[in-house]
Amino acid sequence: MEIKFHKGRLEAFSDGVIAIIITIMVLEMKVPHEATLNALIPIIPVFISYILSFMYVGIYWNNHHHMFQAVKSVDGRTLWANLFLLFTLSLIPFSSAWMGENHFSQVPVLLYGFVLLINALAYIILANQLVKIHGKESLLSQAFEKDYKGKISLFIYIVSIICGFFNEWISLTLYFLVAAIWLIPDKRIENRISKEHN
Repeated sequence: MEIKFHKGRLEAFSDGVIAIIITIMVLEMKVPHEATLNALIPIIPVFISYILSFMYVGIYWNNHHHMFQAVKSVDGRTLWANLFLLFTLSLIPFSSAWMGENHFSQVPVLLYGFVLLINALAYIILANQLVKIHGKESLLSQAFEKDYKGKISLFIYIVSIICGFFNEWISLTLYFLVAAIWLIPDKRIENRISKEHN
């Protein structure tokens, strides 16, 4: 029988790692040595890449926070699944910086898409593990029963990676599209919690 733990330390550790990931990303934007507007032009691609990556990390932090509002306890497998998610998220600063520094060249854009894909898969693995712990009748299970946004996102990531072999700008547009889809707050868990309270 799997021993269950309180979720507090997992949440605190996750928040800390995500904060570090955002800090690393912003440090990748090197300050120009000249005090002119023209000096900012070379870092525009890096800034665009930073905006996109900040949105993604923010989306994962937001959804992670909402998901754990419905979690009562975690087990050892959950800890590893959460660590895997944090590992995949920690790859964002490198892939983001490489993409921006190389002005959205094909290979860095493809790598970025691959990182986004494994981010999504890691989140699904974590969600499924939590559902397994809490049971099919749980609030979590009901919330994730029809994960349309998650499935659509996975499909778009795969399409974007394929498109990247032909035109990297299509891939980049699709990455922004998925981010835009998730910027609309996901109310599934909030709605379930509200129903339970009512």
